[in-house]
Order: sequence, then C-alpha cells, then structure tokens
Amino acid sequence: MAETAFNLLKRANRLVAISVGVLFLLCAGLVLADILLRRLGASLGGTDEISGYVMAIGTAWGMAFGLVELSHVRIDFLRRAIGVPKWRMILDLVSLLALAGTITIVALQCWPVVETTLRNGSRANTPLETPLALVQVPWFAGWIWFALTAWLTFLCALVLVYQGNFSRSEQVMGVFPESEAV
Repeated sequence: MAETAFNLLKRANRLVAISVGVLFLLCAGLVLADILLRRLGASLGGTDEISGYVMAIGTAWGMAFGLVELSHVRIDFLRRAIGVPKWRMILDLVSLLALAGTITIVALQCWPVVETTLRNGSRANTPLETPLALVQVPWFAGWIWFALTAWLTFLCALVLVYQGNFSRSEQVMGVFPESEAV
C-alpha cells in the first residue's frame, strides 16, 4: 500500500515537473522573441517581470519533484557516524518529519500574502500591472503541493518502517547504500 502510494506520488510529481518544464520553455521562448525583437528596434516589454513570476511558480512546484526524486541536498555525516541501523532509521524519519513540518509552516505563511492580494485585487507596481493573484495563487498552490508531498512521503516511509521494509523505506527517504553514496 505505502509502496503504491509513493509510486503514485512520484508519477504525479513527474507530470508536475513536465508541466513546469514546458512553462520554463515557453518563458525562454518569450525572452528569446523579445531579444530578437530588440535587434529589430521593437520589444514585447515585461519579459523580465514575466520570467520572475515563472521562476517563482516553477520553483514552488518543482520542490516536491526534487523531494521524491531525491535531488535535494542531504547532509548525512551524523547518520553515517551512527552504527545502529535502528537509530539511523529514527534519524531519517525525524529529518523527513522536520522537512514536512518546515515546509508546512512556509506554505501556511504564504497564505496571508495571497489572501491580502485576493481581498484587495492587488496589481504589480510595474508597466504590466499584472494582477498578482495570477502569480500568487499558483505559487501558493506549489508550496501546498510540496508540503503535501513531504507529509505523504513521511507517511509512506513510516508505514514501510512499520512493515519492516527497511531498505525500501530508506530509498523513499533518500538514503542510498554506502556503495552508492557520493
């Protein structure tokens, strides 16, 4: 069950990553078009603003993909110093719990920003006057997705530990066998 749930989570995050990648490619195309137009004496204008928005949204959504694909930085010198596998497993679970809790706090702290924007109908103080809700709602949703992914990853790892499937739980939590460690 936990194994299946984690695999579904990975699949969902791959779709998110592909969507974010397409968004980045479209943004790069827009910037390239603006650069070419500038050579001809014209400009689309606002591409720097739009690319900043795309970067914020893409980063928020991409963090969950980084978690399930084990591409976040992990500092595990303390884990390696602990010789007892049971204590290493506990340390791994605590670190994943800390990540999930921290990201939840970050996501919850984003809400007041979005709420104020929605209530006031705020617009960017730029020539484009972008309605900030168009940027902040997907940005906030990305942080919520990251928090949800972190909690589901923690729960899957916890269930795998409970079931005694230690090697798979370590893979879910981002731990590689010593031979694969960098």
